[in-house]
Amino acid sequence: MQYKKILLTGCFFAFICCLLQAQQQVKITGKITDTSGNPLPGVLIKETSTGKGTVTNEDGAFTFPGQPNQSYIFHFTFLGFKPHQETVNTENVSPHLDIVLTESEHNLSEVTVTGKSIIQEIEEKAFNVDVIDAKKLYNTNLDLGHALDRVSGIRVRESGGVGSNMNLSLNGFTGRQVKVFIDGIPMDNFGSSFQLNNIPINLAERIEVYKGVVPVSLGADALGGAINIVTRKSVKSYLDASYSYGSFNTHRTAINAGYVAPSGFTIEMNAFQNYSDNDYKVTVDVADINTGQYYPQQTVKRFNDQYHNETLITQVGVQNKSYADRLLFGITLGKMYKEIQTGARLVSVFGDWHRKGDIIMPTLKYQKTDLFTKGLSVTLNANYNLGTEQNIDTVHRRYNWFQQYREYDTPGGERSYSMYKYQNNNAVGSFAADYSINEAHTLSLSNTFNSFSRQGSDPLFPDQDRYQQPRETMKNILGLGYRYQPNTSTSISVFGKQYHQSNYYAKAYNPTGNYGDVAYINTRDNFNYWGYGLAATYFLNPNVQLKASAEKTYRLPEPEELYGDMVNLEGNIGLKPESSYNYNLGIFYNHTWTIDRRLEIDANVLYRDAKDFIRPRLNTNQAMQVMDNLVNVTNLGFEMDVRYFHNRNFTAGANLTYQNLRNNTKYDEGQTVESVVYRDRVPNMPYLFGNANASYTINDVLGEQKNVVIGYNLLYVHAFYLYWPSLGSDKLDIPKQISHDINVTYTLGQNNRFQFTAECRNILDSKLYDNFSLQKPGRNFSGKIRYFIY
Repeated sequence: MQYKKILLTGCFFAFICCLLQAQQQVKITGKITDTSGNPLPGVLIKETSTGKGTVTNEDGAFTFPGQPNQSYIFHFTFLGFKPHQETVNTENVSPHLDIVLTESEHNLSEVTVTGKSIIQEIEEKAFNVDVIDAKKLYNTNLDLGHALDRVSGIRVRESGGVGSNMNLSLNGFTGRQVKVFIDGIPMDNFGSSFQLNNIPINLAERIEVYKGVVPVSLGADALGGAINIVTRKSVKSYLDASYSYGSFNTHRTAINAGYVAPSGFTIEMNAFQNYSDNDYKVTVDVADINTGQYYPQQTVKRFNDQYHNETLITQVGVQNKSYADRLLFGITLGKMYKEIQTGARLVSVFGDWHRKGDIIMPTLKYQKTDLFTKGLSVTLNANYNLGTEQNIDTVHRRYNWFQQYREYDTPGGERSYSMYKYQNNNAVGSFAADYSINEAHTLSLSNTFNSFSRQGSDPLFPDQDRYQQPRETMKNILGLGYRYQPNTSTSISVFGKQYHQSNYYAKAYNPTGNYGDVAYINTRDNFNYWGYGLAATYFLNPNVQLKASAEKTYRLPEPEELYGDMVNLEGNIGLKPESSYNYNLGIFYNHTWTIDRRLEIDANVLYRDAKDFIRPRLNTNQAMQVMDNLVNVTNLGFEMDVRYFHNRNFTAGANLTYQNLRNNTKYDEGQTVESVVYRDRVPNMPYLFGNANASYTINDVLGEQKNVVIGYNLLYVHAFYLYWPSLGSDKLDIPKQISHDINVTYTLGQNNRFQFTAECRNILDSKLYDNFSLQKPGRNFSGKIRYFIY
């Protein structure tokens, strides 16, 4: 509570300081004309010390934010006119410049235009947000999930290799506590055929990572943040095709194409395929299945872990019309096959169990700016997943890691005798609208609706009543926000959200009181909550930005958490919605020596106070995971990201995250004695980790437009607890993990049309672990060829 009070006071103080300093900002204004007095629109204006700039409007006018008692040097450049330089001293006044440019007597051979990119504009918002420029990773073999693993505060948690179950940890929150969107559409229950670690990075244009407070426009019931994957948009026709082959017989293919006719008619297509035997080696204790002899620390190959998926995404429609900026109708088709090697722990091993899945999902996307009136922008998205999943466990055997097995004559399976096939029937609809009253005031409204209904049957048990029991969920998140931005240095956003969920299911009870007598009654639970928040930012000067945000948010349980995933997650219908108070304080510093040399430092302090915190634990027999509520969890942490750019051909950076996630539940339910694990660090959750990376480009190797790019990445995860530290003397640590990756890319042709990449991950073959010590692949190699035409 003391930490919370301190941070609340700090946020409020920082917010007030921002407002006070905002009133002291100086506006440097001016007008630029030619020698005849005609205004010049589009003149590039750049300030030397900060590297920031602006351009003149159609009247030749411009505004630049400054600070009192500062000196600024401006450069004015315009095609066909001589460059001009002007020095301005503010001295507590708001100066106005009248600049006259004279025509140049020489032809210009090259013009360099600088300005803020869309990524810079997003990162300068009041929210604590990082943005990955996906285009810079197109030459790698990364998928969307592993690209996120390089962002500060994020850990990708996997149960194995290609196609394995994956969830994200973001600032101490994990799994469904972190919401994932594609173009603002929630990826809730897209199915196992369409998940982050099987979608190639080439599908995305950028990835936005919101930590803590989430904008109203995303309409999420996120507890710890949200990730929005912005896909590539066809403004011109293009083709991007790639193929890679790597260790463990891994094949990846991706084709992205778009056609845009002069009339605005648009066709977009994304197709990708992943295949892997996943037969990498693991180290595990093994017992001979016939003699029982024990063999500790054996190195064995995975033998029942083949995975493949194929996905096609097509969209047809129009863009740049009077009634729509973009109107696209599409369908996503895909299928998946996955063998299941282990349970929730490595000691549970299977040899024949597998599952299948497919996705059939029609989609609608609509966007329009200035709809009906100037300043009103609207986005509408909808999809319906008709896909199926099937769990196939019909071989009654017990395996060990030596691939020995004992077979039984009776019908059964390795875990549960099953051919259960089901549909999740998931529908998602989202609406967002922004209305700019004027340059300073903007209103936002959003609504996201999600419905889920699992229906299935098992041909092995055609008359089984439990398959007819309802498993339905409906939730709706309504948001309203207001942004005040009086100038380019100050922005304040406030918002409120309303959360609603309705669950309909069969509840077990004992009708007679006799032992073992079970009956079911259909039950409906309804939840309604209100959340709210604030985010503010202020530029102390063009090089230093301050951010502060706070919110009260809720996260409603997901269907898989309530009803299980039919593989390694057991359902828990008694899960309560979780809530959290989230606070963030951040500072961003940018120092520019020249246009090609700059340093960026981004640091943030965070505090989370979560109630009914949902976390995974092992079930009673430790064969599966189950989600459970922990009454109170707190997290005080920080993260820092440093990046250096030099001469457009070298970049290096590093990030570090520390999160002190503690069990703040003093008394277990129904107990009056203090819990043994009170104030323990929450187990199976990394608390200190980071990345370092660098890339260097060598231009014109073996000829013009033939370049070599060398990239390096380091992953560090400090040792962490597998179980509660206070329970027993054996802490069962997950050991410290360090992994090195390197890649070399050779590009040639106009606009790097051809690319050839060689990559090695985990160069030193270190042991890497996740999710209750499940071991991940060791050293592996891959090669990739890519062709791009625009």
